[in-house]
Amino acid sequence: MNYLAHLFLSGDDEDLRLGNFIADSVRGAQILQFPLQVQQGIKLHRLIDAFTDQHPVVAETKQRLRPKFRKYAGVVADVFYDHFLASHFPTYSPQPLAEFAHTAYTQVQARPELLPEKVRHFLPHMIRHNWLVSYAQVEGITRALQGLSSRATFASGMETAGEELLENYTFYQQEFHRFFPQLQAYAAQQILLIRN
Repeated sequence: MNYLAHLFLSGDDEDLRLGNFIADSVRGAQILQFPLQVQQGIKLHRLIDAFTDQHPVVAETKQRLRPKFRKYAGVVADVFYDHFLASHFPTYSPQPLAEFAHTAYTQVQARPELLPEKVRHFLPHMIRHNWLVSYAQVEGITRALQGLSSRATFASGMETAGEELLENYTFYQQEFHRFFPQLQAYAAQQILLIRN
């Protein structure tokens, strides 16, 4: 899953949300440098990724993407799923997307001393261009994928992924709606285990 889903699946706990948001920039034993609740958010992120990577519905999405995007199929799937979460946010949350995004940005910015360098670098750009809200539009997702493509180590084809999304939109949308409620339930269960 991508930024929006990880922030959303953290529930209302600011420390869990922060840890879940920064987790991709935290390697190995670096986790021990963070407060316990933030560490738990980092662990939650990793559990969400593992659940997603092993899920048969996500495997269907990646199988359709693999011929064009090869090893980047999982990255493209994550970004596509953030699009469907953003564009169907009222289905999954009583809070409007714009309000949720504003709250998330505010919470993450409030703890600059805990942000890894990579996050400190992209966060102002993310907020200025309101990535979380822009994901609701295909154009926003296309820009995100073009940015990822420009930073990829190998030729990824991700700059064309917006076209792929439009071409097979119904398939990806159906897969997201089959998968995401299960991920929501799993994340909620893991948060209960963390808190108890």
